[in-house]
Amino acid sequence: MATLIRDKYEAHKAEVNARFDQLKANEEELNRIFAEIYNMVGEVPIEVEDKYVSVARIFDTADEIPASFKGNNYVRTKCDEIVSLISYAVGCMFGRYSLDVDGLVLANQGDTVAEYLAKMPDPNNVTFMPVADDVLAITDAAYFDNDVCALFERFLVAAYGEETLEENLRFVADALSPAGKGTPRDIVRAYFQKEFFADHCKTYKKRPIYWLLDAGKKGSFRALIYLHRYQPDLMARIRTDYVLPLQQRYASMLDNIQNELETVEGRRRAALVKEQKRVTDQAAELTKFEERIHRLADQMIAIDLDDGVKANYPMFGDVLAKIK
Repeated sequence: MATLIRDKYEAHKAEVNARFDQLKANEEELNRIFAEIYNMVGEVPIEVEDKYVSVARIFDTADEIPASFKGNNYVRTKCDEIVSLISYAVGCMFGRYSLDVDGLVLANQGDTVAEYLAKMPDPNNVTFMPVADDVLAITDAAYFDNDVCALFERFLVAAYGEETLEENLRFVADALSPAGKGTPRDIVRAYFQKEFFADHCKTYKKRPIYWLLDAGKKGSFRALIYLHRYQPDLMARIRTDYVLPLQQRYASMLDNIQNELETVEGRRRAALVKEQKRVTDQAAELTKFEERIHRLADQMIAIDLDDGVKANYPMFGDVLAKIK
């Protein structure tokens, strides 16, 4: 049955906020009881300030958070909840989580889809399959089957139903950027391109388990990989299956732009010249990235999860995004 994320969010918010109110009331009742026991009524505070209640409280927007909550590390917004949903979705794309079973699924070094299927209650009928090659592409458009935004839509369909896809995308986009420009799909893609990795690093205290390959500021190519599924040949496969085909695509795009420029004038020509500059810059950036990842691919770097992110991440140099 189709489900609206809005309804799930409202139910979750009501449950979380009721828990907050109950804990606050319980703490105040305990304060009152102890004040009476020790004859200190009127001498010690009974009321518990909002900022000292140590469970989550959800507000729709940051503007709605009262001053009394300043300093409370458990306050969350609708945007925070949607960011968590997106993080879970990415986990399902990699097989770390599954819609079919609770808890962690793929979390051992070198795990593959075979291990994922072995843990499914019905391997022949999996609700949402993870990617086979441990790569989620993040580009300007859906150039690859493993495009993270296309996969996110498939996740929404698997989890909430196809009938509510468009409304659920709008809800997600509005939560991420209430005043955002463009379609819901534009906003979701912009989030993956510009903000997802930063949010992930914040959640994991600068020890990310999803690593971001980043060609540079022009955004010619980005991709997420899952640390626990890393194999020594992964960089070679990314170069062969993603970087080289994307170089060919950029070359083809530039050829098409040049051909059209010979036949158009006015605004269309101006728009094409602008697009030509953008694609040219991206193609140049991707060429330099290909050289960097080629060197890594030849090294067939092996990692040890026990060494941790701090030791393993620097081994891949400037192919990976900086952790901030």
